[in-house]
Amino acid sequence: MTASYKRKMKTMETFESIYRAYFTDVYRYCLKLCGSADEAEELTAETFLKALQCLDSYRGACELRVWLCQIAKNKYISEQRKRKTEPLSDAIESPAPSPEAEAVRRDEAERVSEAAHRLDEPYKEVFLLRVYGEMPFEKIGKLFQKTANWACVTFHRAKAKIKAELEETT
Repeated sequence: MTASYKRKMKTMETFESIYRAYFTDVYRYCLKLCGSADEAEELTAETFLKALQCLDSYRGACELRVWLCQIAKNKYISEQRKRKTEPLSDAIESPAPSPEAEAVRRDEAERVSEAAHRLDEPYKEVFLLRVYGEMPFEKIGKLFQKTANWACVTFHRAKAKIKAELEETT
């Protein structure tokens, strides 16, 4: 066996353990971002493919779960930007109109998501982890090497900032 082959096998073993450990967390985060199980599965697969391609560049500056969720978020944002540039006829999957309440809810969710992505760190990341990742404050605090109380306060400040921005634009 060559050294290159051994390195590739070690990388695959490492990646497999990462996939097993974080698949559920990344999928749940993607599901919150997309709102659709099918889209979340696709986004999760794309996230892990990108992670495999970039595994050598991971430097450990943040927890692996955060790094994977960041990849998922970036993939999701890129996909949303592509969809905005598509002709409307290509973007519509179903000709049946959705109920008015669902349209209002989706519009509001999109506005909140856009406002959240404009937040400064750590507010943005704490908000996204809590809302889309459904992480408890204890885990969020540990990710930032802070307390659960810090995570809770940061989350509520992020919500207040988002609410203030939405009220300004309304």
